[in-house]
Amino acid sequence: MTLAYWCVVIAMFLPWIAAFMAKKYAGFSAKDNHHPRAFLAHTVGKAARANAAQQNGYEVFAPFAAAVMIAHLTGNAAQITINSWSVLFILSRIGYLYCYIQDKSFARSCIWIGGIFCILALYIAAI
Repeated sequence: MTLAYWCVVIAMFLPWIAAFMAKKYAGFSAKDNHHPRAFLAHTVGKAARANAAQQNGYEVFAPFAAAVMIAHLTGNAAQITINSWSVLFILSRIGYLYCYIQDKSFARSCIWIGGIFCILALYIAAI
């Protein structure tokens, strides 16, 4: 399995890490597990921002995973290129999560754009 494929696995876990953090910041308990989405919908502050980062993580996962697979399957991109853009994407997602939770909106948006650029670069490398 390539480093890029491992990055897809990591990207799959990042929204779950954000969900864990949202629940931790909000004081989630066993009784809240009956309706966890309703619980998270009423959070504020860091918990609400971590929950929003979780949702964005799910939204961006499919385009990233598809880009990695397409870059591999076409055979047109060098493996180092695929790996590099994939690692940069993961680093951008970690930075995005941090900035979102810490309410650094401008930095978060810039990092989000960087992550989208990584995905686009993978598609372009596949050409």
